[in-house]
Amino acid sequence: MQHIIVVGNGMVGYKFCEKFVEKAESKDFKITVFGEEPRPAYDRVHLSEFFESQNAKALEMAPAEWYADNNIDLITGERVADINRTSKTITTARDRDFSYDYLVLATGSSPFVPPIKGVEKEGVFVYRTIEDLEGMLAYAAKLKAEKPDARAAVLGGGLLGLEAGKAVMDMGLEPHIVEFAPKLMPRQLDSRSSQVLKLKLESIGLNIHLSKATNQVLGDGAISGMEFGEDDFLDVDMLIVSAGIRPRDELGRACGLEVGVRGGIVVDNTMKTSDENIYAIGEIALYNQMIYGLVAPGYDMAAVAVEQIIGNTEAVMPADIDMSTKLKLIGVDVASFGEPFMPASKGHSIIFENKTQHLYKRINVSLDGKTLLGGILVGDASDYSMLHQVYLNAMAIPEDPSQLILPASEGGAVLGDVMDLPDEAQICSCESVTKGQICGVIENGEATDLAGVVSCTKAGTGCGGCKPMVADLTNATLKSLGIEVKDSVCEHFDLNRQDLYKIIQVKGYKKFNEVLDNHGNGGHGCELCKPLIASLMASIHADTANEEYAIQDSNDRFLANIQRNGTYSVVPRVPGGEITPDKLIALGEIAKKYDLYTKITGGVRIDLFGATLNQLPLIWKELISHGFESGHAYGKSLRTVKTCVGSTWCRYGMDESVSFGIELENRYRGIRAPHKIKGGVSGCIRECAEARGKDFGLIAVEGGWNLYVGGNGGANPRHAELFAEQIDNETVIKYLDRYLMFYMRTAKPLQRTAAWQERLEGGLDYLKEVIIEDKLGIAEDLEKEMQTLVNKFECEWTQAVNNPEMMKRFNHFVNSEDEDENLVFVPMRDQKMPEPWV
Repeated sequence: MQHIIVVGNGMVGYKFCEKFVEKAESKDFKITVFGEEPRPAYDRVHLSEFFESQNAKALEMAPAEWYADNNIDLITGERVADINRTSKTITTARDRDFSYDYLVLATGSSPFVPPIKGVEKEGVFVYRTIEDLEGMLAYAAKLKAEKPDARAAVLGGGLLGLEAGKAVMDMGLEPHIVEFAPKLMPRQLDSRSSQVLKLKLESIGLNIHLSKATNQVLGDGAISGMEFGEDDFLDVDMLIVSAGIRPRDELGRACGLEVGVRGGIVVDNTMKTSDENIYAIGEIALYNQMIYGLVAPGYDMAAVAVEQIIGNTEAVMPADIDMSTKLKLIGVDVASFGEPFMPASKGHSIIFENKTQHLYKRINVSLDGKTLLGGILVGDASDYSMLHQVYLNAMAIPEDPSQLILPASEGGAVLGDVMDLPDEAQICSCESVTKGQICGVIENGEATDLAGVVSCTKAGTGCGGCKPMVADLTNATLKSLGIEVKDSVCEHFDLNRQDLYKIIQVKGYKKFNEVLDNHGNGGHGCELCKPLIASLMASIHADTANEEYAIQDSNDRFLANIQRNGTYSVVPRVPGGEITPDKLIALGEIAKKYDLYTKITGGVRIDLFGATLNQLPLIWKELISHGFESGHAYGKSLRTVKTCVGSTWCRYGMDESVSFGIELENRYRGIRAPHKIKGGVSGCIRECAEARGKDFGLIAVEGGWNLYVGGNGGANPRHAELFAEQIDNETVIKYLDRYLMFYMRTAKPLQRTAAWQERLEGGLDYLKEVIIEDKLGIAEDLEKEMQTLVNKFECEWTQAVNNPEMMKRFNHFVNSEDEDENLVFVPMRDQKMPEPWV
């Protein structure tokens, strides 16, 4: 059995292993993988998501068990220190020797740290690994405890630098981007598109400093600032260096492999190095005198190396590598494809720019105007996928190419149908999946829906940029086969959420069975349609979850969040985070009385954990007596409106954010929606309430409030988009009433505002037409519907404790009032927690 050693367990090293074990010939090989980091390979493309979840496991490409299941020895936390090409062995830093038949170098790159005086000071970080991020989080927490208005700078305004800028915002520090070049993203954007991006990023709170050469890092032990020149300083408390990458080619250099003048191990189109038994893939490989910093070329290199090792010598890398890419940087679409920069001698450039909306679109076409050669998109990259395909496949373009980027209102053309693409069109570059493969798995019956297509082809599992096109192809192929693409909620209804909303509204149904009997397909309903219809009836009639509790999901049924040991948590509403000392004392006394674990939540409320089912009404009754009400932490409804202290206390405050936040929370409390809703009100652009990470957010500016909508701080964070500027309190409420009701009317089940807004045809512009300009003539209806819900609000906890019939559902057993004796708690930091699962 031949032995393959893979040095480096990053994304590309993992992809080599994944592709190798899929081959029948893999049974003739043994693979050993070495990784310096203490964990299996993880998704570095989405590294910034770690700041949201701080869950390293969520970024794993595959768990350690996967390697063992596929007969791969994974050795983590051990660096390969030397290669002996003569004996075909490697030696690790622990002085262990391993022999190989084939060696695959996938050591990737390391951050380039410029030789700046003082860069070794405390508080200076690089942005590369999970350990780097953990160090940043710990340092930022310490900074904020000592200095609430602490600042952090990022050295570098490229792709990684802007990602790091988002990380600074996520950590709650004042963000600054420092770039040596006169523009942001100098390798991807031209000057005009970079300026549009700069304006957009500044509008959401980033401070951009261009054409800055950092001479030294200031501070006594720890960083206190950056010096750019005489009398040119920036006071900062933390620095993240993101000034580019350097190939980790030291092993290749030491053993005599050919390397490039500026680094990187030279490879040919088979990914072989100057030693025929050693391959190099990913960011260490110098191919065509280029280091490719995107994941897709790295995956292609891994695939070629696999084929070469198993004997398929015809598999080679293409001569030209497509460097097209689409990204969402801090909630801003940025994309480039083909030749983004092009000399006038080769073709013409057509530019559409709208600085008021932070939009820039440029396409480059051939001199005869018949071929698309490349382009740049900033602010709106919704057409990227089709434009990219038009470029890749040399498809025909309109006689007037400007129609490709103009808005429809100004003569823009609708781009071609996805089914017009040739079968060989590559839809997913990360996994090299073509249109023919996607359509093929549907046509041969392997897949019958989008989930099946993804499972069979892995399309969309890399960077995720191709997901919309994969979905469009799936639906179009199903329709072409005569298969109805249903948007129905479940097998019990041939209707979608919007259909059911209208039916219930018009017919006035109050009970689930009325809807099922008159418009369903029989049966008794299920866990999908029951909670959905309960939510719709609550939205339309201002019903509480108590009205027909049997059709609610478990949390709404018992008006509390069920926890992992079967107990419940109780979260009373604390509007705006403002609470009196008496109420604070009452919470402590109640928690102590019922022996509840107590925690301040991320939504500035106090959560009481460990309540048994029969204790819930008793706890609620005491909370109600002290002026509390349900916080709806269990419901698909408004959770909180987070506020800073605003102009009440803060010296930077421009408006009274607390009072307005409380007003908004009290207005929208209890409304049922397709998903949970969160709000935020910040008294100034320092954004202490993190309003732009919420479904709706307000930031005080000169002349009123800036209103942002469609933010989401969940698994896929998205910043809210600017909807209206410098509006007063009354206008804010008017627009929010309309926005939320329109969302409640039209969104799909369990769809957050961010996803709804992103998929809404016409996007934010259409939303402004509907909400602000009343394009559909429904604004007054939306306001009336919301006011009805506001007027009919009733606390669900109060309903339950005052109704003996409702109280019956809060017993552990239907035939006994005994408590559950199987609950076991263990001590933790002077409180308690459920006994860990074995």
